Amino acid sequence: MTYLDSLAALIRSCLPPEAEPPEDSNGLFRLYAVLLKAKGVRVTDEDVHDAWSAWMQTVNGTHESLVPFDDLDPRIRAYDAPYAEAIRAAARRYLT
Repeated sequence: MTYLDSLAALIRSCLPPEAEPPEDSNGLFRLYAVLLKAKGVRVTDEDVHDAWSAWMQTVNGTHESLVPFDDLDPRIRAYDAPYAEAIRAAARRYLT
């Protein structure tokens, strides 16, 4: 396990119970760990969507949500919020 895997696990532990991460999403959570290190508590929902998009291109390059954040329906944008909050919560733990 690397330091990014440890941060990814911390982020996962900060997710609310109703969040349902995609299956086989270890690579996605490593990207979220990079966001934690790069942006910390300043991470945005748009940052999360960009990381998800980079990961999704390797999983399903034709997914309908592979568009810029601002082009998403607000209902779809809302899916990124719990992940952004989990990254911010993990950053507060990690950086203190």
